[in-house]
Amino acid sequence: MPDPDDSDAPVAPDAPGPELTPTERLRRALLRPSRRQVVAGVLMAVVGFGAVTQVRLTDSDDIYAGQRQQDLIDVFDGLSGTRQRTEAEIDRLEGVADGLRDETTKRQAALDQAQSDVDTLNILAGLVPVTGPGVRITITEEKGRIRLGSLLDTIQGLRTVGAEAIAINGTVRVVAQTSFEETDGGFLVDGERVEAPYVIDAIGEAEVLSGSITFPLGPRKQIKDDGGDVEVKELRAVDIEAVAKRPEPRYALPDQGQ
Repeated sequence: MPDPDDSDAPVAPDAPGPELTPTERLRRALLRPSRRQVVAGVLMAVVGFGAVTQVRLTDSDDIYAGQRQQDLIDVFDGLSGTRQRTEAEIDRLEGVADGLRDETTKRQAALDQAQSDVDTLNILAGLVPVTGPGVRITITEEKGRIRLGSLLDTIQGLRTVGAEAIAINGTVRVVAQTSFEETDGGFLVDGERVEAPYVIDAIGEAEVLSGSITFPLGPRKQIKDDGGDVEVKELRAVDIEAVAKRPEPRYALPDQGQ
């Protein structure tokens, strides 16, 4: 009697299962898709992405899509003209700015020069205190009285070699219009009395100023001939505090046409 477990025994075919409904077939396909279904899904996704992108690009170009070629050329020309006008305006404004900077520089230079001229004229007119290198000349009356001519020659000698400021006895500033007058016991300088010893301070190149007094037959010899003595000191700094009085014009008036 054959063994029921013998492997050579024929196996009965499985009984056919129950038939699946369409819904069950779709569910089984979604849960266990075949390779063909996966490839088809990927292709559909790519095609869909491309369609969406094309739609977006089409929407963004709609503003120009309906334009004629000449219209597009006109738009381009308008944009180019606007750019050129903008660049030209920028160049013009930069030129204006450069001009203003240049005018400001010139104006400042003119103001600086004017101020320098005013300072120089104030010094030469004796209207401001000054300081600088120079000499101090002390004239004493040893055996006789100093003549007015000797004093004037001393002042003129200093002016000739470039003295920029001169004062006598620290109280009187000597300028081009200064007047000298001999009086008892001294001199009147611009109406102010000065007496010996006469101390003359002068600002300029010290060595040159000193030489204008001490050269042979110069002011020093004249003063010695008068019975006086002269001492000249070259100084690195001479302070002149005295200032000249500013004369007020009595007759001259500015020209109204100027």
